[in-house]
Amino acid sequence: MDRTLGFLAPIIVSVMIFILNTLLPGRWVTGYINKINSTEKMRYHLNGILVFFTLVLLWFLLGYFDIVPFDWLYNYRWYGLAGAFLAGILFSLAVVLNYPPVRKSFLSDLFFGRIENLQFRGGIADAKMWLYLTGATMLELNALSFAAHHLKLYGDQSSTGILLSTALLTYFIVDYFIFEEVHLYTYDLFAERVGFKLGWGCIVFYPYFYPVFLWSTVDLPDPHTPGWLLMIYVIVFLSGWILSRGANLQKYFFKKDPGRAFLRIVPETITDGNNALLVNGFWGLSRHINYSGEILMASGIILCTGYPSLIWPWLYPIYYVFLLTARQRDDDKRCALKYGELWKTYVKKVPYRIIPFIY
Repeated sequence: MDRTLGFLAPIIVSVMIFILNTLLPGRWVTGYINKINSTEKMRYHLNGILVFFTLVLLWFLLGYFDIVPFDWLYNYRWYGLAGAFLAGILFSLAVVLNYPPVRKSFLSDLFFGRIENLQFRGGIADAKMWLYLTGATMLELNALSFAAHHLKLYGDQSSTGILLSTALLTYFIVDYFIFEEVHLYTYDLFAERVGFKLGWGCIVFYPYFYPVFLWSTVDLPDPHTPGWLLMIYVIVFLSGWILSRGANLQKYFFKKDPGRAFLRIVPETITDGNNALLVNGFWGLSRHINYSGEILMASGIILCTGYPSLIWPWLYPIYYVFLLTARQRDDDKRCALKYGELWKTYVKKVPYRIIPFIY
């Protein structure tokens, strides 16, 4: 019975998130992208942080009253992964087969998706936002359960680094929900279609691969990482957060109000009369400085585990390197088509792609 429930757990959580996402109160906000064949902006019902904390509180209450052990998701992690794997495939097939082809190859359509933006009941639920909400919430529940297993296994001898890395991952997730509206202006929301890459990625890859640093270390004893070294690792994480969050916020405020200063940075732009591109502040450092921040955050998290010589924890930031490098190239191609000569001028003013003075 527990194995069956373990298999069904990610499916049950996904359904609960969808229901809570539609029923709980939230803010209605206007996004960045237009509705299909319209100049009207899409509207979103945002309540991610409320849904997130509702599920985390439920997980805590189930553990506190001994209904379900705190480390239950860890104990049945492989069954949960299998259930999520199946759910991700079924979702991807359903969301692709229901819409007309956009590419010659069905496999390409299946992977990248066909429909750009899918909403329910006038925007009360949005497929992309639900997917990210599902992935982030399930990731947090897995991380908490893995950390609970470590505490149960080692008690007073538990690793400070393991708990710290879990706390930093939690900060990363909560930060996403605090700035949920900002992400309506990011690449994922306006450039991706809903298919296997996004659907399976959020249902399976996001909640089960991102905590790979915990999969590979929670059974290990405390490596006794010096406190001063842990502080350096936290600084690495926070430096990445400043770059990522700062860049996304600067772009968000610029798109909302082009004349508004951010952190006393008055926007400097280049323009062709129709479009304008930021060339100062965070966006003067590199064309995708936020990607540098994402990689630094991931590195800080896995360093805190205290096992820098293990390869498995490093899969998390290594994945980011490959993902974001490919995304940068795709985004540059898309921008070159959209902005033409203006983009060439921008590339000359901001020559570095991701890492200032290096790449």
